[in-house]
Amino acid sequence: MKPRHPLRRKRILLPGTALAAALFGWFLLPLFFPLPTSLTDNPSASPVLLDRHGKPLHHLVLPDFTRSAPVALDQVPADLVACTLAAEDKRFRSHGGIDLLATARAAKDAVFHRRSVSGASTITQQLVKLSSPAAPRTLSTKLREALLARHLEMKWSKDQIFTAYLNRLPYGNHRRGPAEAARFYFQKPLADLSLGESALLAGLPQAPSRLDPLKHPARALARRGIVLDRLAATYDASRISAARAETLNLRPLPEGHLAPWLPSSFDVQRSMFDVRCSLDSALQQDLEAIVREELDKLSTSNLKHAAVVVLDNETREILALVSSGDWRDPNGGQINGALVPRSPGSALKPFTWLLAFEKGGLHPGSIVADIPTRFRTKEGLDAPENYDRTFRGPVSVREALACSLNVPAMRALNDLGGPRPLHQLLLELGLDTIGPDPAPYGLGLTLGNAPVRLLDLTNAYATLAQGGVHREARLWMGDGRWEMADENAKPSAASQSTIHHPPSTIHNPPSTICHLSSAYLIAEILADPVARAPSFGSRGPLELPFPCAAKTGTSSDFRDNWCLGFTGRFTVGVWAGNFDNSPMKGISGVAGAGPVFHRTMLRLHREEKPQWLERPAGLVEVAIDPLTGKKMADLSFVASAEKDGRPVLRSFSEERWQMADEKAKGTVASASTIYHPRSTIYDPPSFFAEATKDRSTICLLPADRLPLASSPSDRDAEGRVLLDSSYSQWFASEHNRRRSQFAIAIDRPAELPLRILAPRDGTTYLLDPELPNGGVLHLATNLPGQATWSSETLEVTPGGVEALVRLKPGSHVLTATDKRNGVRRDVTIQVEQR
Repeated sequence: MKPRHPLRRKRILLPGTALAAALFGWFLLPLFFPLPTSLTDNPSASPVLLDRHGKPLHHLVLPDFTRSAPVALDQVPADLVACTLAAEDKRFRSHGGIDLLATARAAKDAVFHRRSVSGASTITQQLVKLSSPAAPRTLSTKLREALLARHLEMKWSKDQIFTAYLNRLPYGNHRRGPAEAARFYFQKPLADLSLGESALLAGLPQAPSRLDPLKHPARALARRGIVLDRLAATYDASRISAARAETLNLRPLPEGHLAPWLPSSFDVQRSMFDVRCSLDSALQQDLEAIVREELDKLSTSNLKHAAVVVLDNETREILALVSSGDWRDPNGGQINGALVPRSPGSALKPFTWLLAFEKGGLHPGSIVADIPTRFRTKEGLDAPENYDRTFRGPVSVREALACSLNVPAMRALNDLGGPRPLHQLLLELGLDTIGPDPAPYGLGLTLGNAPVRLLDLTNAYATLAQGGVHREARLWMGDGRWEMADENAKPSAASQSTIHHPPSTIHNPPSTICHLSSAYLIAEILADPVARAPSFGSRGPLELPFPCAAKTGTSSDFRDNWCLGFTGRFTVGVWAGNFDNSPMKGISGVAGAGPVFHRTMLRLHREEKPQWLERPAGLVEVAIDPLTGKKMADLSFVASAEKDGRPVLRSFSEERWQMADEKAKGTVASASTIYHPRSTIYDPPSFFAEATKDRSTICLLPADRLPLASSPSDRDAEGRVLLDSSYSQWFASEHNRRRSQFAIAIDRPAELPLRILAPRDGTTYLLDPELPNGGVLHLATNLPGQATWSSETLEVTPGGVEALVRLKPGSHVLTATDKRNGVRRDVTIQVEQR
């Protein structure tokens, strides 16, 4: 037999070898390259922040600082699948992981153009890249990715590969996967995406930062056009045309206002479970709309920003928190107005009068002086004025607070010993932005010259609503811990089984900052529309068809507007102003923050019957002379209604309000029930009205702190109330329009207000049994001989300058009472045994 020709043998051997090599490289070699371990792991889903009703509200960041919501392929609309394939790999369904045609074209371009004109990476190769650690883009890296892509194609189906690819794709703004991208950019589920929106999203992964539609809308639209061009061959021309005409209707989620409370990525890595917060998403959305609408109305007055906080009084859970007018506004829209310290103006005055009730012996009917007054400060003498630059002379505490008078508030704080008591109270209420030292603020602290946060001040008002019981405001329900009820359960989409519901009181213990009766009396004043009418008018934004306490504040130069208040169930705080601190054009708290407050309160009670506070035990109705603040001697004329022979008045919530439909009385209010003020509310309402007979006013007072009775010496022969000489300047001024009611007693010197000199409020004493008389304390006031001392827990005896008290361990209240007018001052001391 003739041997074969060597050339012929080569012709057979070379193709065979090449074929064998090709088969080895295509089918066997890839198997020597193990797939990245992360490919076999399902992409992590961001834990979901749920509102109080279980509705998804916010997707929390993962440890890699992205947000993701993996989906199955059957949840991805066909348009988005087609757009993604057109944008990234049109032959995905036909190649085996490496697109040989695209690779050949890319090689040719690299040779002839000396650069990469078009990419050749397939979806499978991109998936390998997305699942592998970052590596330099060298030829060996690309070869390795190609072999891994072949390996993956031999193990997974096309649907598996495409699903894993989609859920790992970056869409910019730290969003991963199409479902999270659709939620962030359009606030839509995938199923609701239009063809234009699908094309936009499909084009972003090519260069997420460069094509960011929020920063570079023109580039994003151009990329969308390229994707639609590639679809034109397979899609109906009319659909393509309609998709091109779609506007870039982006609606990025406003999630920035929650940032201070969101758990860290470390917490997420440890838990990875859904969390329920206290927000009500429906309420949140409604209030955001209200804020935008009201800001639009006042845009010509240079009012650009506002914030709202709504608290549940009992639990202090934050039901809504609007951080700014528009989170998308580049000029401060992402600043959280609820957490920025601002000057609250007169919104701090209720706490000065609370102290006056607690430690100053005053009550709502007490008479205080609204007269020209000079206070000594470090800078010299300060002569404050009221907002209308007038002085009213003798006024009741009710009028002074309801009408937000400056001078009486500063005088009251001065009588309490200066700013320190108010400063300490505000710290106890959680307003820690005021700092540790009251000196820089002086008496101006009561006028709101210290910076506070809206959230903190709203919570302080909620403490008033709860009768002086203070808790911290919180966003998390339960005890706020990130834990699952079942720690063995696997992370999943939001469901009841993956949410921890611990007891609600574990980590939010209450503290009591004042007597229940004092807080209630402040609330009744703030809810009195008749008392505030002289300053704020009738039927304005503070007027609501149900009992509601309200207080406004305006900082200097109209830089801040505040309106805060509460009903029995909810407390609302509103701030309005500009984050750049520019002044508004003459907008006060009533006109700026007031309308937002009004609409918020109406929204809160749209489906719930309004509640008012329950009157605490120990308060009695007393007839008070409105000109002297003293108790009327004869009670026979107090009220026309009688019960068992005694005059009675029904409570504020019973008498002042009624349902619009009289037939509905005695029935449970429905969601459609409308509440309206009585038609006689301003003529006047019985609880707050001044009785015409003998000029008496009904006041609620603590039964153990009744004022002195009025006497004939209070008036002159013509029936005018006699004032001491401190009123002389006011009496002779143009401000005095009450000469028929008052007269100056020339021989009556100005009364110095009672002050306790020793002991100082809040002092702690240590008992030393080795020292003789170590347990005896000397008591002193600024009016020796004019005050009497008492205590419910310690024995007080005459001695020393005024009195002596023998100490024993415990907390004790010492009371000094002014013999002249019955005004009382209290101090609290602590005694410990050494």
